[in-house]
Amino acid sequence: MTKYRGRIDRFGGFLVDSFQLVALFVIGGTIVWAAVHTYWGLMQQQSAGLDDILLLFIYLELGAMVGIYFKTEHLPVQFLLYVAITAMTRFLVIDIKLLPVDKILIITGAIVLLTVAALILRIGAARFATSEDAGPGRGPTQRIRSR
Repeated sequence: MTKYRGRIDRFGGFLVDSFQLVALFVIGGTIVWAAVHTYWGLMQQQSAGLDDILLLFIYLELGAMVGIYFKTEHLPVQFLLYVAITAMTRFLVIDIKLLPVDKILIITGAIVLLTVAALILRIGAARFATSEDAGPGRGPTQRIRSR
């Protein structure tokens, strides 16, 4: 039975890895398609507003997140924070004239909170890096420090 168990485990691992690879390509392709569609729409209008440019940055950040996950098999939480910050900034840019002051303050406070969270993650990655963190695609601030 243990002979079959090893084969089943390897086959299950192969299925999971295959699904993950296909899903990454589908997600990446969808991001590229959406970005190209948005960009084509901007070219048709022959103008772009700040909200349009911020939307393209969201696509860029999502694409970078997929690329980093593809290379390292680690989900970069910082990029999720960057996407949230950019999305909230875009929301403010689009609807600032329609929002009451208290909503503007809440959204601005959320942006500041997310920015502080990203800073804490960055400092934590630099100060408390493990041997797993020193792989390809890691930034210079995330190298292992000798003690």
